[in-house]
Amino acid sequence: MTSKKYTQEDLNKVLWAAADSSRTQVDAGVYKDYVLAMLFFKYLSDLTKKKYEQYRERFNDDRPRIEEKMKLDRFYLPQESSFDYIYSIIEQDNIGEELNKALDRIEEANREKLEGVFSVDFNSESVLGKLAERNKMLRHLIQDFAKIDLADAGDDIIGNSYMYMIERFGADAGKKAGEFFTVRNVAKLVARLAQPKAGDRICDPCCGSGGLLLLAGEEVEKNGSKNYALYGQESTGSTFQLARMNIFLHGMDSARLEWGDTLNNPLLAENDQLMKFDTIVSNPPFSLKKWGAENAEDDKYKRFWRGVPPKDKGDFAFITHMVETAKPKTGRIAVIVPHGVLFRGGAEGKIREQLVRENIIDAVIGLPAGLFQTTGIPVAILVIDRSREQGGANENKKDILFIEASKQYKPGKAQNILAEENIEKIYNTYKNRKNIEKFARKVGFDEISKENDFNLNITRYVDTFEEEAPIDIKANLKELAELEPELKKLEKQMAGYLKKLGIE
Repeated sequence: MTSKKYTQEDLNKVLWAAADSSRTQVDAGVYKDYVLAMLFFKYLSDLTKKKYEQYRERFNDDRPRIEEKMKLDRFYLPQESSFDYIYSIIEQDNIGEELNKALDRIEEANREKLEGVFSVDFNSESVLGKLAERNKMLRHLIQDFAKIDLADAGDDIIGNSYMYMIERFGADAGKKAGEFFTVRNVAKLVARLAQPKAGDRICDPCCGSGGLLLLAGEEVEKNGSKNYALYGQESTGSTFQLARMNIFLHGMDSARLEWGDTLNNPLLAENDQLMKFDTIVSNPPFSLKKWGAENAEDDKYKRFWRGVPPKDKGDFAFITHMVETAKPKTGRIAVIVPHGVLFRGGAEGKIREQLVRENIIDAVIGLPAGLFQTTGIPVAILVIDRSREQGGANENKKDILFIEASKQYKPGKAQNILAEENIEKIYNTYKNRKNIEKFARKVGFDEISKENDFNLNITRYVDTFEEEAPIDIKANLKELAELEPELKKLEKQMAGYLKKLGIE
């Protein structure tokens, strides 16, 4: 095993190489769960090994004392549960079964923090193939990770590498990627727009693998404080476990994550009431079908008093939930939505009208198309600010800022990229709240309500029309005249070639 102090870039490269070289026919969206579980296992093992050596030296090889001390640490690996143990039995035919047993022992020894976190089955024939095929893949994976020592990688570096791996797998997973992560630079913009601050409770009710939550926390840390708390809920079991690992690798053991359906079974509750949050960031599923409209009227928390969204479009169900869980008169929300949320009528139009009348929609920001693997359509970010409601610090702010940022991107091969300069321009425009021709405009209530019937489609308010440059006929004629001798020369050459070929 190589012992090395990795830089972020080094570790990203070596981890991805280890993961990618072992891949077989397993779909990227599934394979990622195995690789990331192996990465987490290796991290726990390497740190345990390092701590054991430190305690061994400190306690003069007194094994009972060492064992007692290690059980009091952040986590504990019992005997025959380390990566080194698995590596020592790598040639056994039941290596997948033994790996499962080792991970079960780790969960059992750390029930409060890690119970259920290794949700994958390393002995699954239906996923990993028959015995010989399965063992070949597992051995390659184990051998590749054996070359990496994660003991000296700090929480920041290993945590960032974990998020890097998720994003790389997301690029390969295509449309399935939206189930577990949001493109990092889009997530960074959402986290900045939410403006979390020291002391905040920060929540993502559709937290995926936890990246957006962690980026919101980083925004607080930029100002020199680690005083914040993270909360999240995720409906997909395997993705929920990815989030738990991600949070743990970043050293955020105190975060509260729940597994369940946010709309039909919200689990972030206290005293039989929904918890209230200072900051909410989210990228919920777009236009979710069968989201539970039939249960909305009887919702025990009365979240849908503004109206019940259509049964085949859950966008406003998620928005409504976020508004109801943001702290009254102070809470802020930044949420990614499909453009249909801005203009669709019916029940959605009535809910949108009510939100505008409540004066809590602070900004509508249109993003470029092609930023996500999951969809090529352009999307928008809604910034909702409950400090604008009556009695809040910003109750006198009556306009909505519209930002038309559809051209703010760097073209990429597979998808467009929201570059750092694009993020800066969008965020600074939001922060400064100034009108910018063909880019941003503050719009008052009357124009939205009376002239546009509460339609929030951005191009109704921000004129992006660009006149075509006038045609210079004289210049074109001059260019044609200059080209004429060259054309005649080419025609003469072509006639000569045809003559040689016997074609007159």
